[in-house]
Amino acid sequence: MNYLWSGMILIGIIYGACTGNMQAVTDAAISSSREAVSLCISMAGVLALWSGLMEIAQDTGLIHRMTQAMKPIITFLFPDIPKDHPSREHLSTNIIANVLGLGWAATPAGLRAMESLAELEESRRTSPHFSHPQQPGAASNEMCTFLILNISSLQLIPVNIIAYRSQYGSINPTAIVGPAIVATMISTVVAVVFCKVTSKSKYNS
Repeated sequence: MNYLWSGMILIGIIYGACTGNMQAVTDAAISSSREAVSLCISMAGVLALWSGLMEIAQDTGLIHRMTQAMKPIITFLFPDIPKDHPSREHLSTNIIANVLGLGWAATPAGLRAMESLAELEESRRTSPHFSHPQQPGAASNEMCTFLILNISSLQLIPVNIIAYRSQYGSINPTAIVGPAIVATMISTVVAVVFCKVTSKSKYNS
């Protein structure tokens, strides 16, 4: 990515110099920098608001009750994870935060979930009862499934996009909610089907 962005910037500067538009390139760089700072400040406010609400929900026990309700879904998506394993709670918290559009709040739970899944996979490698051990250093089936679900995540409230639309002067920033729900619902269904098919194919191979 560093090479890609550096190349795009360099091409833009060279093209501006060759076409006599260096002043336009300079003006664009300055205005874009100012706009980026303004956007970061706006997004910091949104981050603080929703992260704070997530902490309140955590302290009041709302997240715990929601994770308990998520148990059947977690069992369906990750059938090989033991029912008492701590990764299940981290997975539930991450999925709930993503569904609510709280991507920033979902990140800590997602990292803890990945750590727990890595520990689970390491314990499996040393167990003679696990019939499908992964190669050392390879991501487990659960880790791959979790990553795919995060990428395709269903969102009921796309907080980030609403904030961006509001920042750039949209008349109705929340108009994106309906299309976002439909799009992310389709992507999530496709992701679940893909994970189930590939998991079955992997274990049958």
